[in-house]
Amino acid sequence: MTRRPDHVSPRLLRRHPLPTASGGKRQRGSLLVVGGSRRTPGAAALTGLAGLRVGAGRLTLAIAASVASPLAVALPEAGIVGLPEDPAGSVLGDCAETLLAEDADAVVIGPGLTDIDQTAVLLRELLPRLCAHTAVALDAFALGALAHHPELAEPVAGRLLLTPNQTEVGLLLGEEPRNEAAGARETARRFDAVVSCGGIVAGPDGAFRVRAGGPGLGTSGSGDVLVGAAGGLLARGAAPQTAALWATWLHHTAGERVARRVGPVGFLARELADELAPRLAQA
Repeated sequence: MTRRPDHVSPRLLRRHPLPTASGGKRQRGSLLVVGGSRRTPGAAALTGLAGLRVGAGRLTLAIAASVASPLAVALPEAGIVGLPEDPAGSVLGDCAETLLAEDADAVVIGPGLTDIDQTAVLLRELLPRLCAHTAVALDAFALGALAHHPELAEPVAGRLLLTPNQTEVGLLLGEEPRNEAAGARETARRFDAVVSCGGIVAGPDGAFRVRAGGPGLGTSGSGDVLVGAAGGLLARGAAPQTAALWATWLHHTAGERVARRVGPVGFLARELADELAPRLAQA
C-alpha cells in the first residue's frame, strides 16, 4: 500500500533547513533564467523576480534579443543576455556557448519559451555541459521537450527539479496518472528528479502535500513564480527536494495571504512574488 503524502508545515520545513542567507550576493548564489520569447518576456521576468525574493544573490535573464533592452529597464536588478531568435520571436536553441559563460549555480529553463523543437535543441546542447554543481529546474516548454525526448534529463539526473501541471505530468508519463500523488511520484522516479505539481512534492525522501493554496493560484504567471522560487533556493545551495518543499509551501501560502487581502481570485502573479519574502521570514 502506497503511503499518503506527508503534510508540509513550518515544523516539517525546519527539518529541511535552507542554507544560511549570509555574506554577499556571490555567497547567496547566481541564478540564470533561460526563457522569454518576443511574445512572453514577462514569464522570465516573473521567474527571476521570484528567485530574488527568496534570496538568490545574483540574477541573469537570458531572453530573446528583441526584448532584452526593455526588460533590462523593467527589471534593473537583473543582468540581461540577448539570445538569437527566429522571425516569429522564438528563442533559437543554438545558444549554449553564450549561456555557459554565465557560470550559474542554478539554471531555470522554460518560462516564456515558445518553440518545443528549439527548446529540445537547447537542452541537448546545454545540459551535458553544465558544471557538476549546477542545479537545474525545468518548466513549461522545457517539460514539453522532455516529454518528447526523455533522455535529455540524463546528464542532470539527481540535481533536477521539475514543476509540471497535471496535463504536463500526463505528457511526461505518456498516460494519465491515477491521482496527483501517484503522478508526481512516478515522474520523479522516471526522471531521477524532484517534482512539484499541484501542491504535491515528490522526490527521494518520499511525497509531501501542501494543503494551502486556493483557486487564485490558477492565474497567468503563477507557475513562473513557483519555478522561480525553486530556482532561487537552488541557487542558494538548497538540495532539489528542500528547494521544492520550501518553494511549494511559499507559493501556496503566499496565495492564501494575497487572497485574504485582494480576494479569492483576481490577484496577480507579481503579487505572489512580492509575498514570498515575508512568508520566508515568518516560516
